[in-house]
Amino acid sequence: AMTSAVATPTRWKMIYLAKRNPTLAAEDFAQAWREHAALGKQCTNVRDKVLGVQQCTRVRNGNSGAEDGGLAGASTEYDGVNLLQLRDLDVANDIWDDPETLATMRPDEPRVFSTHVRDFTLVCGEQVLLDAPPTGVVVFGFLRRNASISKSAFDAAWVDGPKEAWLSSPTLKTARRVVHNHVVQTPPEGYEFDGIAEWWFDNADAARAAFADSRSAAPAA
Repeated sequence: AMTSAVATPTRWKMIYLAKRNPTLAAEDFAQAWREHAALGKQCTNVRDKVLGVQQCTRVRNGNSGAEDGGLAGASTEYDGVNLLQLRDLDVANDIWDDPETLATMRPDEPRVFSTHVRDFTLVCGEQVLLDAPPTGVVVFGFLRRNASISKSAFDAAWVDGPKEAWLSSPTLKTARRVVHNHVVQTPPEGYEFDGIAEWWFDNADAARAAFADSRSAAPAA
């Protein structure tokens, strides 16, 4: 008898790449963000639709004392990345128009962020290449495809390409969790990315060491 592998249902998430309100001191951003996230607990539909949240604030003042946290080449333009695991893809549209969200969370967004959250959020499907709990320090890669490659061809390579090939990069030999996210809806202006990588390490030193040897060794589509 022939057997066929059962496809794993796609897990959907919203990923936002945030800049803080410029009047908010960098050292106060994480606390302000936690306060904002706590408002979500008051919103019934948010609780029902969001399965999990990881708030990742930018590592600052690493061994070098630099704003890039000691990771050469890291962007210093943004203050944090949020990962919201969604119940299903429809949630990504519904949540913006939810009355509770509009009444409770949206008015607080400008206090914490440079603009409204919808303006810097990307909706993605998730492919886990190396699984482990999302703890420690994560390096994000926000990637744009080569102009000569179609979106569908990019997604095929990024999501369905052989895991072993992606994970063979020397940079990832100490990574504990690796995730490829592919963008599935039209991104907001200024955030025209096709793929988002999550490279999780035990700590900031491990991440710095992994990328220090060869900045060009990180996987790129």
